[in-house]
Amino acid sequence: MPRLSLPDFLQGPAEVPILDVRAPVEYTQGHIPGALSFPLFSDEERARIGTTYKQMSQEKAVLLGLDFFGPRMSQMVKLAQKLAPHKQVRLHCWRGGMRSGAVLWLLELAGFQVQLLNKGYKDYRQWVLQEFGKARALLVLGGLTGSGKTDVLQALAAAGQPVLDLEGLASHKGSAFGSIGLPAQPTQEQFENDLAAMLATLPTATPTWVEDESRTIGSVHVPPPLFAQLHAAPLLVLEIPRTVRVRKLAEEYGRHDPAALAASILKIRKRLGGLATKEALAAIGEDDMEKMVSIVLDYYDRTYSHGLEGRRVVRVTSETADPLVNAELVRRAATEAGLLSPTPSGPANPNPGA
Repeated sequence: MPRLSLPDFLQGPAEVPILDVRAPVEYTQGHIPGALSFPLFSDEERARIGTTYKQMSQEKAVLLGLDFFGPRMSQMVKLAQKLAPHKQVRLHCWRGGMRSGAVLWLLELAGFQVQLLNKGYKDYRQWVLQEFGKARALLVLGGLTGSGKTDVLQALAAAGQPVLDLEGLASHKGSAFGSIGLPAQPTQEQFENDLAAMLATLPTATPTWVEDESRTIGSVHVPPPLFAQLHAAPLLVLEIPRTVRVRKLAEEYGRHDPAALAASILKIRKRLGGLATKEALAAIGEDDMEKMVSIVLDYYDRTYSHGLEGRRVVRVTSETADPLVNAELVRRAATEAGLLSPTPSGPANPNPGA
């Protein structure tokens, strides 16, 4: 049985798909990024087998599993042929035990070349959690709501700077309005899996840019070991005039459903206060996005300012929300503060060490 260590398994050719034979509910909870769901048992079947194992015996549970497996063998082979036309697959279950062993036997019988993940998805999850504790050189980009931090990160990435987009991975912008216009958030487990996979691609010595975040981003939270590093890292704070921020946010939110905006206002009504909430809702009804944004910013600006206490802060002033301009400003500020190495031809090296 060809079993691979986790590094060898993950570094397999892109054209060789990873098939996850766990039940659909397990896959939905969390899976290796890029893996395809290829369940040996349905959720109900898995539950029945587990009950049989606990209440009766392993032997009876195995026989029940074979009853479920037998009739769908042909169907599974046909699906595998569609997913892997070259007839090469990487395969795993939870611990690298009976489920992946059974599917390996079936696919090898059908002429596939199968590589099995030794110790299964459980080993992958251990690697994920260990990844968050690795020491990293980070540069945190902060600023009041509406400063365009995400846009600046994208501009930095386009210029060759290593960037970690936590909000992109979380599918949430971090505020009460953060879910508007975005896909549903991943589970906590899947967020961690995607985050670890991204961290593994980043340099460990070259500084990586990341947006300043609270512990939670919508319904998911930043793993504590990584959050501790974020909080201790140098913080470059973009200082953009309030009028510019209001205009930017009003343009962005003006494209969204007013009902979704009103629902977001109601999420923070206790913190806004009754009068401010009423005025913000009225502004939405009047299609006065700048007034609505201005009311909400009173709350968010106060909240963010408290989070700067006790941190190493480099302030970067700009009169615009233009991401290209501000990306250059923060790179220059980081270089002048000794946080980035300068290049011979410019103020900041877009990819030090490359």
